[in-house]
Amino acid sequence: MTTTRTQVAIVGAGPAGLLLSVLLQREGIDSVVIETRTRDEIEATVRAGVLEQNTVDLLKEAGLGDRLVREGAVHHGIHLRFDRRTRRIDLSALTGGRSITLYAQHEVIKDLVAARVRSGQPIAFGVRDVHLRDLETEAPTVRYRAAEGNEATIACDFVAGCDGYHGVSRTSIPARSRVEHSRAYPFGWFGILVEAPLASEELIYARHDRGFALVSTRSPSLQRLYFQCEPGDSVEAWPDARVWDELHTRLETDDGWTFREGRITQKNIVAMRSFVCETMRHGRLFLAGDAAHIVPPTGAKGLNLAVADVRLLSAAIAAHYATGDDAGLDRYAAEALARVWRCEHFSWWMTSMLHRFPGEDSFHRHLQLSQLDYLTRSKAAATALAENYVGLPWDWTNDNSRGGLQ
Repeated sequence: MTTTRTQVAIVGAGPAGLLLSVLLQREGIDSVVIETRTRDEIEATVRAGVLEQNTVDLLKEAGLGDRLVREGAVHHGIHLRFDRRTRRIDLSALTGGRSITLYAQHEVIKDLVAARVRSGQPIAFGVRDVHLRDLETEAPTVRYRAAEGNEATIACDFVAGCDGYHGVSRTSIPARSRVEHSRAYPFGWFGILVEAPLASEELIYARHDRGFALVSTRSPSLQRLYFQCEPGDSVEAWPDARVWDELHTRLETDDGWTFREGRITQKNIVAMRSFVCETMRHGRLFLAGDAAHIVPPTGAKGLNLAVADVRLLSAAIAAHYATGDDAGLDRYAAEALARVWRCEHFSWWMTSMLHRFPGEDSFHRHLQLSQLDYLTRSKAAATALAENYVGLPWDWTNDNSRGGLQ
């Protein structure tokens, strides 16, 4: 068995773990990253990437903005479509110029992996049999079997659990010590990646009596479209002709708008759930990203919450090593959870307003349409949506920044 000594052991090479490693390295803090998947697997996992203004700014500050600026698509608004009408929410006008950027999550991961490799610090792919030990002591360890088959141990000061909901980090916290909340939604998203011309300059969120639909983009020639489906649906049940019929129906309008079909290169079904593990710290273990929380994709918050977590965690760890001040570590969970619950609510609200629920009656339908109509008529309501969508300021979670209504 080989033993490696480092300051921070990072379990998981998703956006949370990789960005944490980059932020720590900028502070002169050593880390080791381990990941159960291969590099090819994590770089090829296609997921949506709507980046908040905060996320874009932080990636640029961390030296990760070159390709993002060159290839990302900046959007200043979104479209809400209902009752065969389309109304635009001007995000930038309502939030003092803030915007979102579409840049796929796997592209973010490619940039982060490249930065990690350039730093020369260790990253181990394809590991298995990961175990976290001695978390309630000042000398925690991470044991695993490397891709080559040999057993290895990381001795460290802190463990960052960034390995997602199905990883070992969260479940390494004793069940009696974990406080968790979850909600499953009675539908999923059927997604396609299609080679076709740009269907819309900005995202279209559509509410239809048959269910939700979303028009997104990846590039001028590659589009991403989703529609609500049954949670137990299968890709095989949706041949191309059926997919196109459903999308045309749900996206129809009275203004002549349409989109061109193309060659579908990928089909997948996205599960819909909300989850929060409020125990984001256990001894020297700190959870971040999907290991601690999951949001339905309607609010576009998953990646952005991971970034917010590791921004807090990296600053707290840096303060520990620089001055011995552990106040940031002690308040990490509470401060992170303030943003987590805000984003959970926003994502739930967007989901509830736009999707068709089983057994939905005319009363519920009219409530949804009234809410959507109000959003497009009221500046105050539109502003609330806009400021949550582009991302609340970093200092929003600080108690002294929320003085309440005067």
